[in-house]
Amino acid sequence: ERLAFLHAPDATLILSDLGAEVLRAESHTRLDMARLAPPFVDEAGTVSCMHAYLNRNKRSIALDLKRKEAVGIVERLVVEQGYDVIVEQFRPGVMDKLGLGYDRLRTLCGGLIYCSITGYGQTGPWRDRAGHDINYLALAGVMSYSGGAGQGPCLMGIQVADVGSGSKDAAVAILAAVVSRMNTGRGRYIDVSMTDGVYPFHAVSGIGVLVGAQEPSYGTEILNGGSLYGFYRTKDGRYISFGGLEPQFVTTFLETLGLGGYVGRLMEPGITEELKRKVSEVVASEDLAHWQGVFAGVDACVEPVLGVKEAFSHPHARSRGIVVDVPGPGGKSIPQVACPVKFSGFEPVYERCGPSLGRDTSDVLASLGYTEDEIAEMQSQGIVYRGPTP
Repeated sequence: ERLAFLHAPDATLILSDLGAEVLRAESHTRLDMARLAPPFVDEAGTVSCMHAYLNRNKRSIALDLKRKEAVGIVERLVVEQGYDVIVEQFRPGVMDKLGLGYDRLRTLCGGLIYCSITGYGQTGPWRDRAGHDINYLALAGVMSYSGGAGQGPCLMGIQVADVGSGSKDAAVAILAAVVSRMNTGRGRYIDVSMTDGVYPFHAVSGIGVLVGAQEPSYGTEILNGGSLYGFYRTKDGRYISFGGLEPQFVTTFLETLGLGGYVGRLMEPGITEELKRKVSEVVASEDLAHWQGVFAGVDACVEPVLGVKEAFSHPHARSRGIVVDVPGPGGKSIPQVACPVKFSGFEPVYERCGPSLGRDTSDVLASLGYTEDEIAEMQSQGIVYRGPTP
């Protein structure tokens, strides 16, 4: 896997957290951008917080895949070491040019599961186009109504298509392919398009277009401003969120704000905009802490908009174990986001943060039978790179 950005790294992080042994085959001539992303967690400023998280528990072998000797190493890993799931995120056709495409490798391992994650998939007129999260959301139609009336599309602040589509779809598909292989002995090729994975996000407001419903627009839908569902600014410049869609929550919300007189008028034409203004006025009259106290014991789908630091230290996050300490460089523990899924009878093991480049090259090559002299020679020729000892 050539890991950059989020989709393949996060997909393999999911699998790693669930117990899979993940080996990164990465370039030492073109560094993964995640390695260069600040902030850094070590005093030398060489270990990226992002990289340390996305690649925890994984091993790293550094190879120049443009060299036939490096391609041979990957082939041996598949055949001799049982690395029978491959995840890659090059543009379509690149792995074939390197000699590591699915059709080639499945001749060596009939049970191979091979997952390619790209922006637009392996087929179709957009297959070779460059793109990022914002483009996938735009092309899939999601941004045509994700925003406020008169404001146009909103920037999300997070990578929805990379993580919510690419990573999760890849992990689910790989695990499904593993189950299928257990029953049939056959592997699978998996084509994951981050754009394709965004289309299911239309389930609430957009899917009706397929059966003749009106095109959704900014500020007209229940989730984008066409109802009381939304954010309201407090006196101190913070925000509360109201997520009530059901009548009982709307009623409780309004009554708690002293606006119970509107409950019987909710079906009147044009009442939503008037009511939103009233709610905004009431909420703006007090600080966030006041409203947190008011709604603490009220079942109305009201929660504060927290900063990231606040969110990580919130009682919910603490009680659910959202943050874990993972061994990092020099024995220093690094706080990271834990595996979010809870299992009975299984606890993820957080052995170490993301490895230094080529940290495991020597060990992996030695396990394939290469001698120390052979490994040193390959390093001198630039075929492999052996990172610093742990």
